[in-house]
Amino acid sequence: MICHVMRYAPFYLEIRKQIESGIIGDIIAIQTEENVSYHHMATSFVRGKWNSIANCDSSMLLAKCCHDLDMISWMKGSIRPKKVSSFGGLFQFREEKAPEGAGTRCLVDCPIEATCTYSAKKMYMEQELWGIYAWDNMHLGTVPTHEEKIESLRTSNPYGRCVWRCDNDVVDHQTVIIEFEDGSTASHNLTGATSKSCRTIHITGTKGEISGNMEDGYFLVRQPDTRPGHLYKEVRIESNVTSDMHGGGDLRLIADFVRTLRGDKPSLSSTSLEKSIYGHQIVFAAERSRSENNVVEISL
Repeated sequence: MICHVMRYAPFYLEIRKQIESGIIGDIIAIQTEENVSYHHMATSFVRGKWNSIANCDSSMLLAKCCHDLDMISWMKGSIRPKKVSSFGGLFQFREEKAPEGAGTRCLVDCPIEATCTYSAKKMYMEQELWGIYAWDNMHLGTVPTHEEKIESLRTSNPYGRCVWRCDNDVVDHQTVIIEFEDGSTASHNLTGATSKSCRTIHITGTKGEISGNMEDGYFLVRQPDTRPGHLYKEVRIESNVTSDMHGGGDLRLIADFVRTLRGDKPSLSSTSLEKSIYGHQIVFAAERSRSENNVVEISL
């Protein structure tokens, strides 16, 4: 059993059920987005442990969008990806983009810290974001004092560094284009440092379309409506997204795993290794395409 957690998120599972029902016909095109918030981008992919391919042996596309590219593959069922092209790079978070006067550490030598969106003091102390990353041993239940946090950010803490003067080299934006063996296509846009984090999807089929934003907790199914005075009809389908991680998928995955161990029939979200690998192939092909500036064919 391969643990693709987003397949268990109610939002995506309900979309997959709609596709299985045939309501939008055969899939022609899929467009997805992952918008990574400014605070998540700064913490995980600029200052943090996924900021460098050399440090973590993973591109940002693999670390952050493995879910999305697997989701695209899952929506296509057993139809395999054939060709991949990709563009992107590190646009914003590099030294030459630093605002005038920016220092090297937020609480040491930065005169613009008080007005900076990426101030470590604002992000990790005042907004109290990502504490489990920023503070050593917090995941073990040890919470540092205010004074200890200040001293940490001033000295050795990597999360106290200026976001424009870190050792990061992963992309902060990337676009992936996929062609499947049946001639259908898909595209995925990864965008870092957005104001709001969200995942979106738009699937166009021969009989209709599906579109939605996972964080909204619902999606729309649209079909042509040829009655006089109408152009299309749409149905809103609630997905009951919870506050659980990955859109409510985490605990549902564990429950499915336990049921599988007990001998129950695997759910629609469950997958074999043979099909699971499609999303990974897309990621690796996309990184080759981006770095080599060509279209990469995925072999059988």
